Amino acid sequence: MRTKYNRVLLKLSGESLMGHQGYGIDSERLAQYATQITEIARAGVQVAIVIGGGNIFRGLQGAAKGFDRVKGDQMGMLATVINSLALSSALDAAGQPARVFTAINMFPIGEHYSKWKAIEAMNDGMVAIIAGGTGNPFFTTDTGSALRGIEVEADVMLKGTRVDGIYTADPEKDPTATKFSEITYDEVYTRGLKVMDLTATALCKENHLPIVVFDMDTPGNLAKVIAGDPIGTLVY
Repeated sequence: MRTKYNRVLLKLSGESLMGHQGYGIDSERLAQYATQITEIARAGVQVAIVIGGGNIFRGLQGAAKGFDRVKGDQMGMLATVINSLALSSALDAAGQPARVFTAINMFPIGEHYSKWKAIEAMNDGMVAIIAGGTGNPFFTTDTGSALRGIEVEADVMLKGTRVDGIYTADPEKDPTATKFSEITYDEVYTRGLKVMDLTATALCKENHLPIVVFDMDTPGNLAKVIAGDPIGTLVY
């Protein structure tokens, strides 16, 4: 298998783990993801993963319903830990060792995250799953992924979504929307495209971390991105 990247930060959305259920974790979708991740790890790619928690709880939605924003975000962080444990279990079942790290100390559920421990795990052939966002309220898991990608010195941040890249408008709502094959960070900002939140985009830009947005729900796509095939959209 051809590999364009040596070390990647894979960002997975919590919503996509729901599959067609509408809530929680779909074991079939989880197994598909584990298979794709195992394939690239066995090809020698070092993989760090950050997962959202939107399939279980979103801090912003909680705040809209009257939750204290800080507590709501903390609940969202715990949701990412649940998803991370589920993915690590699926990877173990696929024969791929993984270690879960948490931004806030949650021993023995996961190890307290540090850059050095995560890199050590990847050097040992394990997938490093980094849970709990940044450990702080008011930051999204997109920002958490950008931060962790920069910290672990990833070559690229791969943002696995339900759509196959970045479009001029939401392709699910606007049939005339056209897809970008590549786009600059600044253009994402000036066009107001909902790729990631502004903090995450600014972090990636300042630290020269390219982003590839692609459809993770189609089996085989992750391997194609790793090989450098022109699927998805490159943000640089």
